[in-house]
Amino acid sequence: MNDIKTENEALLAKALLFDKIKTEISKVIIGQSDLIDKLLMALLCNGHVLIEGVPGLAKTLTINSLADTLHASFKRLQFTPDLLPGDLTGTLIYSPKDGSFETQRGPVFANIVLADEINRAPAKVQSALLEAMQEKQVTIGKETLQLPKPFFVLATQNPLEQEGTYELPEAQVDRFMFKLNVEYPSFEEEHQILQAMSKAKADVKLEPVVDIAEIQGIQLSLDEIFLHERLEKYIIRLIFATREPKKYVSEVAEYIKIGASPRATIFMAKAAKAKAFLQQRTYVTPEDIHAVAPDILRHRVVVNYKAQSRGISIEKVIDTILKNVALEEA
Repeated sequence: MNDIKTENEALLAKALLFDKIKTEISKVIIGQSDLIDKLLMALLCNGHVLIEGVPGLAKTLTINSLADTLHASFKRLQFTPDLLPGDLTGTLIYSPKDGSFETQRGPVFANIVLADEINRAPAKVQSALLEAMQEKQVTIGKETLQLPKPFFVLATQNPLEQEGTYELPEAQVDRFMFKLNVEYPSFEEEHQILQAMSKAKADVKLEPVVDIAEIQGIQLSLDEIFLHERLEKYIIRLIFATREPKKYVSEVAEYIKIGASPRATIFMAKAAKAKAFLQQRTYVTPEDIHAVAPDILRHRVVVNYKAQSRGISIEKVIDTILKNVALEEA
């Protein structure tokens, strides 16, 4: 019993490190607590995040601030239509002196990579990023190079301006653990932003609070978070409800075109554990699953034309599934 108590205390002590990260980020970012929590969950799960929101909502600033709090390498890539795969992954440089080729590594070789406005780059560049995200490696010429560990891709896109953009294919989008929709701040939050940002003063310098070795150790600690078998089966039923809606939630059957992949099942279990961890618990609850499900499913479940014509959003479909799939199988 004492051994279990000691293990739990050690696990919760690690969770407190992430509270320090949030405290440090709050020196710069006002509000956006859900965005910060989800970024930390993805970091814990070694997953990638796609962030969508209109300009001016501090998406890039939040990611930069997160990188500043970690002892980790960070690279920011502005995706544009003229970007080439080699600009991302690297290339071979010819040396006329001895007739040899030298491998020049690209900016993707970093612990944290910010792909700003990812949908502005053409398909070839997106495909190059796909290998890096999934395989954690890059091929340059005949050489395959491993990326740093941990490797964390955070991508942003603007939902409004679609001219000159390249929509991400399902295979690419499915690589992202979360798709987060960033909303406008509340009235009070915007007042605080005004008071903090309308003054002419030096930028706040954030201090790193966690290093790479600690991050990797904490990632392994998620295995110690208990997920009951009945909750495992509940997660699977939620995923199957997107594939076989007539069987599970008939109300949305006529609106779903494509259901979620098995990757969604894995990510939902991992994310629920990360949610419990950040709340300093050693076990997962149904509320943890509900909290992460929309961000896991919104880019994996595709609604059809009938849903679009009737104004039925993907959020409405997911909410209906969460409300109607029973915790215990009948």
